[in-house]
Amino acid sequence: MVGAAEGLSDGNGLTNGQINAANGLSEEKIDEIRRLFGKSDGDPLRIVGVGAGAWGSVFAAMLQDAYGGFRDKVQIRIWRRAGRSVDRATAEHLFEVINSREEVLRRLLRRCAYLKYVEGRLGDRILYADEILKDGFCLNMIDTPLCPLKVVTNLQEAVWDADVVINGLPSTETREVFDEISRYWKERISVPVIISLAKGIEAELEPEPRIVTPTQMINRTTGIPMENILYLGGPNIASEIYNKEYANARICGAEKWRKPLARFLRQPHFIVWDNGDLVTHEVMGGLKNVYAIGAGMVAALTNESATSKSVYFAHCTSEMIFITHLLAEEPERLAGPLLADTYVTLLKGRNAWYGQKLARGEISLDMGDSIKGKGMIQGISAVKAFYELLSQSRLNIMHPSEKMHIAPVELCPILQKLYKILIVRELACEGILQALRDETMNDPRERIEIAQRHAIYRPSLLMN
Repeated sequence: MVGAAEGLSDGNGLTNGQINAANGLSEEKIDEIRRLFGKSDGDPLRIVGVGAGAWGSVFAAMLQDAYGGFRDKVQIRIWRRAGRSVDRATAEHLFEVINSREEVLRRLLRRCAYLKYVEGRLGDRILYADEILKDGFCLNMIDTPLCPLKVVTNLQEAVWDADVVINGLPSTETREVFDEISRYWKERISVPVIISLAKGIEAELEPEPRIVTPTQMINRTTGIPMENILYLGGPNIASEIYNKEYANARICGAEKWRKPLARFLRQPHFIVWDNGDLVTHEVMGGLKNVYAIGAGMVAALTNESATSKSVYFAHCTSEMIFITHLLAEEPERLAGPLLADTYVTLLKGRNAWYGQKLARGEISLDMGDSIKGKGMIQGISAVKAFYELLSQSRLNIMHPSEKMHIAPVELCPILQKLYKILIVRELACEGILQALRDETMNDPRERIEIAQRHAIYRPSLLMN
């Protein structure tokens, strides 16, 4: 009988022995991080996700899957705004998803939650985004059921005693929400740790041109020191991560926190490394969304031409390298996970999807940057921010071959075209191809050499 018991499987190919080993490792990781926070017995480590978009919800669900069974040691919850209703078409699709997945159907029946989805489909009641999230359904990712989550709709209740806050908000909402959070932390004795998943930037043009990243927004609004604020990014498509497609990521920031958090966040299918270059990784997180919109346009306009997409990839990555050298004296090379993150976003991210739909005429610019079923298209605001910032004459650099001063944006033709298409609307989507097919276009290598061999670093560009 003992032999038979050891051979039992959980349905995912794991035997009981493997499950026990995994549980033991999970508890060790919890105990390690609890010691770092100075937690005593009976005082759980409180982890709160702020924002429930696709990646924010999946990230919280991954932690719940891994550590939710240790309720006396860790408490995991997620905040989202209350009151957002689910439209009838989405409710009908949600009902179909539930009934196509036996394990989800059984779970809802056991919790006596199934009836509300029947009523929602029939139009007899309104479903709400925070309500379905409790059952494991993210509004931006209906086809990927998650585990049930503890959802809080009162922001003060969610964060006032949090030890770890996961920023899953779009960059465009980060400043506003953390400004509110700061009011609830005024009397805190301990300093929380914040892990930002946000990819995007803001530009400040006065009193001098500056780029402001989400981690800097959080530092500014809350006063939390930068050593307690980290950025996590990688080549991750949210639904695929939750379905346990193998992936990796980097957590970037001060060594005190990034190394233990990398161990804590690591899962068998989600490998997390640590890195000290917060600036490059966070800026690249915003840049890849910019160029992903263009990648989607090129794919749609050239009927998925591999040749055209590779030409675009060569030029856009050279622009990304050039821009990061303006912001960091010795930026991390665009290789490994950074290059992979760019690649997957250009290939399949929501910004690439947006560029494709826009070029095909299936959506319009008048629909704004928040798209039903997809969430915020962060690349749009980032196009505006990077263009306006790099157009400033105060940042002029010397063009090495033409021996004249130019604004940095003059060496970023793709960024210029995206600005004219998306922001000032002077060009149709076909304009993106002009940047690729112009015979006067310089070899991308030359742009990279300008970045690497000439003094273009502008330390004033990053807010202190």
